Amino acid sequence: MRSLVLVGHGSHRSGDAAAPVYALAERLRALNAFDEVLEAFWKDDPSLRQVLRTAASTDVTVVPLFIAPGYFTDVVLPRELNLGHQGPVPPEGIARVMGARTVRYTRPFGTHPAMRDVILARVREVLPDLPAAPEVGAAPDVALVLVSVAGGDPHAHGLDAHAGQLRETGLFREVRTLAAPEGEAPGGAWLEGLTAAQVVVVPFSASDAAHTRTALPARLGLPGPVTALPGGPTVQFTAAAGTHPDVAQVVLQVAADAHSGARKGDAERAHHAAWDALRTLVSGEARIGELLITPQHGVYEFRHALDQGTPGSELTTIVTTEGLRDHARTDDRGRHRPVRTFRTLPRGWRAVIHPAELRRALHDVYPAVTEEAYAHGCYTLRATPWPTTARRQTGSYARVQKAGPDVLARVTKDVCGQCLRTPLWAGEKLPRTFLEGVPGAMPCAEACTYLIAHVREVLRPDAAGHVQPD
Repeated sequence: MRSLVLVGHGSHRSGDAAAPVYALAERLRALNAFDEVLEAFWKDDPSLRQVLRTAASTDVTVVPLFIAPGYFTDVVLPRELNLGHQGPVPPEGIARVMGARTVRYTRPFGTHPAMRDVILARVREVLPDLPAAPEVGAAPDVALVLVSVAGGDPHAHGLDAHAGQLRETGLFREVRTLAAPEGEAPGGAWLEGLTAAQVVVVPFSASDAAHTRTALPARLGLPGPVTALPGGPTVQFTAAAGTHPDVAQVVLQVAADAHSGARKGDAERAHHAAWDALRTLVSGEARIGELLITPQHGVYEFRHALDQGTPGSELTTIVTTEGLRDHARTDDRGRHRPVRTFRTLPRGWRAVIHPAELRRALHDVYPAVTEEAYAHGCYTLRATPWPTTARRQTGSYARVQKAGPDVLARVTKDVCGQCLRTPLWAGEKLPRTFLEGVPGAMPCAEACTYLIAHVREVLRPDAAGHVQPD
């Protein structure tokens, strides 16, 4: 068995940031190259600190869905995955044995040489007549500009290496790289010296957010995604390189490079024992948090517990796990739910779940709670005290280390008061979990990033740079 984990940044404020990760995960599942594909996020659920426990295999490959290496891929993600690594990740990735699992952490997919073909595919979307190979006796009349929206040095992002590969194809009169991060406006000077009749701009980004489709042309001094300059070239912008469907194949190559020569894993025993316990629980009607699960004629019905007794004809019926996941990510008012165990599960729906999809469906509603509840009952779930969590924060989050007991207590009351989980990390006790018959009892072994972010906001620096609570 092998498990693949795709890691994205995520957002506490909007679910849109996670959409590319979920879309890519679906494409990879369809390819059946791994026994399972899991998603995880720094600022969303499922969280980085929980995801490894949810893997069914003892062999786990983690691929950061970032276009280029940097602070998040070299510092934040390895730290949150507890890999014991900080700094640049070598091309072959890093491997760690963590309990019964071997975890392989790779470089970002955007650094892989196969991205050259993805960039070419984006160019051909706007220039379908671009030849497959240089035409004999015909000089190319197309210039290619690769734009890094992450900022910094394009060479450090691996963009120069991709540009070099693309020059070698002979398909372009010129290939340039350009840094145009959000908040900066390079203007139109980047066009100087380009003599080709067609200029294609490819945003080298992992997502196709508004700043790559609308704001980027404006930052580069152009009115829109297609501009015919008077007496000059026609400039066309493509969609972001990192959202092309062929990125799925790039991710598989990144994972294969990290897995070269390694044996496949086995079924992870504790994980499977946890789900055996869950299946026993739901063999009859069972409540887990705000969720009611009822076995019916060979399938399971999920619904909000407060909708118990409501005729199915009066509820919206959901028939796919993807539909259930998307429904569970927003509350009744359509607002993003950054922590799935908040008491804000929407009402008015029912989902019909095949037994083979039970694990994924429950994970989409309440990520990692089954594995953590089982580990808690076995006395193997170790709580991480707040000081330990605070000390590992870096950058602007390092100031949470200055949070006194009063600040922490206030934020914990505000944040954890909305949540079904019991904060073991804060010293609270949980005698039994939902696996042992207490529907709303779920353990929380460590402060989540949502709480950390709120502590950070409370501890804003004053004009002199001193951190003071609001």
